[in-house]
This record gives sequence, C-alpha cells and structure tokens, in this order.
Amino acid sequence: MKKLNIMFFGIILLCLVLFIISFELEKDSSSGKSDKVVNIFNWGDYIDPKLITKFEKQTGYKVSYETFDSNEAMYTKIKQGGTAYDIAIPSDYTIKKMINNHLLLPINHSKLKGLSNIDSKFLNLSFDPGNKYSLPYFWGTLGIIYNKKYVSANEVKNWNDLWNPKFKNSIMLIDGAREVMGLTLNSQGKSVNDTDPKDLQAAYEKLKKLSPNVKAILADEIKVYMAQDEAPIAVSYSGEAMEMMDNNKNLRYTIPEEGSNIWFDNMVIPKTAKNVKGAYAFLNFMLQPKNAAQNAEYVAYATPNKAAKKLLPKSMQTDKVMYPTSKIISHLEVYNALSQKNLSKYNDLFLQFKMH
Repeated sequence: MKKLNIMFFGIILLCLVLFIISFELEKDSSSGKSDKVVNIFNWGDYIDPKLITKFEKQTGYKVSYETFDSNEAMYTKIKQGGTAYDIAIPSDYTIKKMINNHLLLPINHSKLKGLSNIDSKFLNLSFDPGNKYSLPYFWGTLGIIYNKKYVSANEVKNWNDLWNPKFKNSIMLIDGAREVMGLTLNSQGKSVNDTDPKDLQAAYEKLKKLSPNVKAILADEIKVYMAQDEAPIAVSYSGEAMEMMDNNKNLRYTIPEEGSNIWFDNMVIPKTAKNVKGAYAFLNFMLQPKNAAQNAEYVAYATPNKAAKKLLPKSMQTDKVMYPTSKIISHLEVYNALSQKNLSKYNDLFLQFKMH
C-alpha cells in the first residue's frame, strides 16, 4: 500500500512538473518570444534586404517578413487575424478602409523620432488626416511606358492615344481594376473615383474598344517583357518604369495630360500586433534619412523623406519620373476607398473586359 501511495504521488508530481513546463513554454512562445520578433507584411521586393539585416543588428529584434501582391489580399489576411503582423504597408485607399473598419492601432507621435524628416506635403492627406494611423513610406504615379524606337513622345501624350489603331496588339496593361477603369474614366474627362453607374458603363464600353490594342494584361512580368522589347507600350507605375528604364535605354515614361493616379504607401500597425514596441522601433528606423535613402535607391520609388532625398544621387533627385513637377501633380488623384458595392462594380466590369 505504501508503494502504491508513493507511485501515486510520483505520478501526480510528474504531471505537475509537465504542466508547469508546458505552461512556461506556452507563455514563452506567446509573449516572451513575440517581443523579440517584428512581423512585417509588405509588397514583394519593396525593401532593401540589407536594411532588414541592419535593423536586426541595431535593435536586437529578428524580422519575420511576409509579402502580398495586392491590397485586397493584405486587407483580407489582416482582417481574418490569423497572423499577428506588427507592421503592414498598405496603399492610401486601403488605409482609409482599415481605419473605418477599426483594423489599425493609432500611432503615438510622441514615440516617433524623425517625423520632421517627412515632407509636409505627404502628411495630413485625405485618407489619414493628421497621420493618426499611418506614416509615409513611398509614393508614385501611374503612367505610360513607351519604347522610343517604335513610339514617339507625341504619340502617347494622352490616355486616349492608347486607342490609336496603329497600336494594335502593342500594349501591356497592368492587371488592376482601379488602374485600367481609372485611366479610361480619365480619358473621358471623369475622375478615377467616379461611381456613377452610367459613367462606369460608358467607360466599360470604351474599354472594350481597346481590346485589339492589348497584347497582354500582366503584373510584375511587364518589367521583364518591356526590358526585352516584347512590346512598345505599357501602362504601369513610376517605380516599375524606373526599373524598366534601367534595363533598357530606349524606354521612357510619361504621365498623360488628362490626369492620372498618384498613390501613397504608408506604414501602419495592425490592431492585432503583438510587438508594438518593435513596431515603433521599425518606424523610427525607416524615418532615418540614411535608411530611407538606401531604400529609395534599391526600390526606385519616390521617398517622402525630404532629408533622405537630399542624400540620393543627383540624377535621382532631379528625375521627373520619380519626382514629377508640382504642375503635373496638381492634375493627379488619389484613389478613394470605394464602398463594397462600387468596388465590386469596378471589378466586375474589368473582369468582363479581360474576358472580352
């Protein structure tokens, strides 16, 4: 009987020890470990990998880095809450949507070091007044890339020029409903944020007439094909154009006279973040002029950090692709966050065009 009691208490003791170990491991993985890792959710190839290494060395944090290929995919994943990202980098209209749906933590400006480095014209914008929830990361424009061997500058001054029968099977379009529907609306003198059903239908009817000129509707592949002279014209973003032009000296970029999209990608802290302290460390790291300049050189998009811009090579500082004039900027529009109904209308019409 005594042996049985000893065995019984031994089992109880063993179970207690295993429970304590299990509890400590769980606590370590849920809290102790999480404050050593900064989980970042960003667009593909949208930060210099050397900066990640530098951040880890300077701060002692480890970075877990994941990428997305669309604002919609990023939004859905954060809303579902399966992964606790500490930093995400959405675009303007998506930031507005995330604010409206309470998916972001307010940013405490007193914890920031270097906010004064950001050019004031990139602060307090309509999608985030007072920058209560986001900080500028990059900005750019949507325009036309053309190969001067086959197309002259005068032939692509306007969006309407894309409909020229001369360009049959010659144009590569970016795979985006807001972009393609937006440029068509611009070509008709409308806003890229137009939601009037009649205007959207009219844009679709005009867009169908562009089909003979469209060689392909692509994403990142445009960069490779244009660099290899696979098409004389493409519609894409300014940073993509910079990369294409670096790989093909005959390529040029222009922003159509009717107007176009100007976009902003900002850093945010999702509401589900587990390492808010690490998130602020990353924000402050990217506000530093040297780091922002290094990132701008690598990614080839325009930096909103005025102190960083001064550190860039002169050729980049004066490049009108990266930094268009104020006159051109005055004709550009930020995409508004559309209602689900209107966004679905854009997507449906664009899908019909792709299948046309």
